[in-house]
Amino acid sequence: MFPVDGTSTPVVLFKLDIEIVNEDEEFSMMISRIPLLVLLALATAGMPQRTGLAGGTRPRSVLDFTMKNIDGKDVPLTEYRGKVLLIVNVASECGYTPQYKELEALYRKYKNRGLAILAFPANNFGGQELGTDAEIKNFCRTTYNVSFDLFSKISVKGNDQHPLYAFITSPETNPTFSGDVKWNFQKYLVNKSGTIIGKFLSATGPLSKELVFAIDSALK
Repeated sequence: MFPVDGTSTPVVLFKLDIEIVNEDEEFSMMISRIPLLVLLALATAGMPQRTGLAGGTRPRSVLDFTMKNIDGKDVPLTEYRGKVLLIVNVASECGYTPQYKELEALYRKYKNRGLAILAFPANNFGGQELGTDAEIKNFCRTTYNVSFDLFSKISVKGNDQHPLYAFITSPETNPTFSGDVKWNFQKYLVNKSGTIIGKFLSATGPLSKELVFAIDSALK
């Protein structure tokens, strides 16, 4: 199998042996070296689908993805070109959930200098994000007065991992900061051109000296 058109969709080339038998005579027919293009619906059956790419092209940075915001609207991440991004997988019932307060404080401090925070609710760890998008939005707004950008709930690991996080965690596309997401509120820092320049585990708070220094440096 190998991809075509720069995608991960496989084309299957194989040798097909066909034996045909009828009432009058028995004969066999060999068909070899015939390339067979398996229809997408069959070739990709049971395989994870790579959706969310802007224009359906192979991604070169996180900015090449289109994501749904918390209200279900498609948002091309190219809209954030020229900004420094902090990408965070969030949850409403986690021990780290109070980091929403620090994330909001961080955003208000740096948003006029070009920082954007992209929060992706995910239910991958401990069943700590069971709510609908509407419930998550209401929780964030009423409990923490969140004004940074919230996106629709996705999966950040496992068989149903969203392509954005497949890109972020793969050593092929993010060799310096790859690896599985360990828990809720893991953070990735992205520079103005869409390159991932830092990874911060959940225990590193949004207002920690380490993260604030990295953001301040990226904004210069």
